[in-house]
Amino acid sequence: MSPSPDDRAEVARHLAEVKARVAAAAELAGRRAADVTLIAVSKFQPEGRIRAALDLGHRHFGENRVQEAEGKYPELKRLYPDLCLHLIGPLQSNKARQAVALFDVIETLDRPKLAQVLAAEMQRCGRLLPCLIEVNIGDEPQKAGIAPAETAEFLVYCSGLGLKIEGLMCIPPHGRDPLPHFRRMAELAGALALPTLSMGMSGDYATAIACGAGEIRVGTRLFGGRA
Repeated sequence: MSPSPDDRAEVARHLAEVKARVAAAAELAGRRAADVTLIAVSKFQPEGRIRAALDLGHRHFGENRVQEAEGKYPELKRLYPDLCLHLIGPLQSNKARQAVALFDVIETLDRPKLAQVLAAEMQRCGRLLPCLIEVNIGDEPQKAGIAPAETAEFLVYCSGLGLKIEGLMCIPPHGRDPLPHFRRMAELAGALALPTLSMGMSGDYATAIACGAGEIRVGTRLFGGRA
């Protein structure tokens, strides 16, 4: 589906605004905007808006669900071969085969069983994807992710399975100041010598950039309200 003129204009305006804010936040932190990857979160977004962003040259996209991504991205990846699709939502072990086939980065590696299944599937199909460990940085009992104190041990475990661990990802506690959590993530990534930090969303990405985020995940600020 080609984007409508309205979709193209709206996405172009929002993309320019977000990029300008990213650049300003990076400059304030003494960093380069080029060192921050903007992941456009396309959950529940129509194909026309995604195509608009692609036509504007954007290439990094994030999806929360394997099934939804399977309905949108195979054809888009054929049309735009350099598209990079990040899985940023929880992954069930029984969806690992589909995820490894479709996605280019897995950002929500959060338990040993999933690590085992992903490692086996990547070996089976010969596709070694970069992975990020999801950290439950607020130690919230209801939230997925590895406890901060257990992250180093989990990293060793995943590396032993042959997984390519490039960094850490988190979602800070809702409704609380994200700054101490982002700082803690930066310290943890530094201690583990992991280069990539995926943190910060539409409401707090400037704070995340100030704390060293290499990836930010922005949805509604780019695309508008979800369908």
